Amino acid sequence: MKISIGLTDAGRKAIADSLVKVLADTYALALKTQNYHWNVTGPSFAQYHALFEEQYTALYAAGDEVAERIRTLGHLAPGGLTSFAKLSAIKDGDGKQNVNSMIKDLVGGREIADKNCRAALEVAQKHGDEVTADLMIGKMTDHEKSSWMLRSSLSSA
Repeated sequence: MKISIGLTDAGRKAIADSLVKVLADTYALALKTQNYHWNVTGPSFAQYHALFEEQYTALYAAGDEVAERIRTLGHLAPGGLTSFAKLSAIKDGDGKQNVNSMIKDLVGGREIADKNCRAALEVAQKHGDEVTADLMIGKMTDHEKSSWMLRSSLSSA
């Protein structure tokens, strides 16, 4: 059945294409954060173990929202690690590194994801898609707050 929500077919495709990258970033970052959750060590283990779990749990929920928006626009959402690895600039993390390196790596990933949300926001606004724009503003807010929390957790050593 044809989708008639006030967006052109070309607009829906352009928006969905921009969201595919956001989805890939979200899952790449979730997996990296979960890796660090499993492998963090040190005197503040419990604090970072809990923080990383809170963040990867939120990222998995965010990924579901983005994938559902792609489907709402009438396009297929990619799935699978191979697809996500090809679409995202966020690379796997090294669970052997110290917690400060983990945090810096996660902040870098959040910043990549935030920039891709901004790009998707611009595409959505160009095509008059306020629903996707709102979704991207929410995701940018989450990335920026999480980055702040991570940066604030860095020890001065």
